[in-house]
Amino acid sequence: MTARILLIDDDAKLGMLLRAYFSRFDLELESALEGDSGMRKLAAFSPDLVILDVMLPGRDGFELCREIRRSSSVPIIMLTARGDVTDRVVGLEVGADDYLGKPFEPRELVARIQTILRRVQRPATRAAADYGPLRLDPDRREALLDGEPLDLTAMEFNLLRLLSAEPGRVFSRDRILAELRGIEPDIFSRSVDINISRLRQKLNDDPANPRFIRTIRGAGYVFLRADPATGGGSAPAEKQGPAAESASATA
Repeated sequence: MTARILLIDDDAKLGMLLRAYFSRFDLELESALEGDSGMRKLAAFSPDLVILDVMLPGRDGFELCREIRRSSSVPIIMLTARGDVTDRVVGLEVGADDYLGKPFEPRELVARIQTILRRVQRPATRAAADYGPLRLDPDRREALLDGEPLDLTAMEFNLLRLLSAEPGRVFSRDRILAELRGIEPDIFSRSVDINISRLRQKLNDDPANPRFIRTIRGAGYVFLRADPATGGGSAPAEKQGPAAESASATA
């Protein structure tokens, strides 16, 4: 099945080159040179993924990413010519799923697109499950908290699904990156903390007294087993007690 890709970048030549190259991989590219036309094409084209340049005339890519995230969970790859780590972190904070610096090899961009689309479109293998007030339905890619749907990005949903699949297991940042991003862990290690923080906000999860996700200092993150008596989470058995409490911290 052909995947629809929207490129928002003021480099018209790049759009033409990528359109020709993408056609070899069953990717249909639509492009826009600035933010307003990009938002109109987002609504009309209904892309499966957006490639968004940071340096745009008028509104920059960060502002557009925020606007897109207010109404859509479509995966977003951000492009930058600056190569600044701060830009990468900001992009992830405002809702981007991946980041690629310019100049780049078109094949690397295609590989990242394919990885994200496989992750988003992968058929679910687990039935819906309840974790206290949280219900996760992989088939529908839906999460409900106290019966209300959560507006999660593709990355946030897959992160929640990964952690909740094995309650009580501590997932390191490297393991999470390997499972969900398929990129070198040392490049985007902070992205795990950023996405955990955003996910916690949407879950109304207090890091100091978590119901769902606990930080294990120096180790990673653990999804807490639901406590039938309280509807909240309980610590994994191997981490209970004073020693475990001293090892936990907030992200």
